[in-house]
Amino acid sequence: MSITQQYLLDTYRARRLGEPAPPAPGAHDWQLVREMGGHREFRAALAGRPARGRLRTALSRRLFARRPRPGC
Repeated sequence: MSITQQYLLDTYRARRLGEPAPPAPGAHDWQLVREMGGHREFRAALAGRPARGRLRTALSRRLFARRPRPGC
């Protein structure tokens, strides 16, 4: 049985029982991808490895921000 067939069967059962319809397949894929990236960074921090990616970029931008020169 394919994912689409299972979804249609679940939707049919939910409608007959008066329950809310399940989310469509693939509706939350990007949220899962973002959460996996956050989880990977969390595990790296627990293991003592340096941060990579967006977190490291944000931290370096904060720490090494250019300060405006006086008189310019």
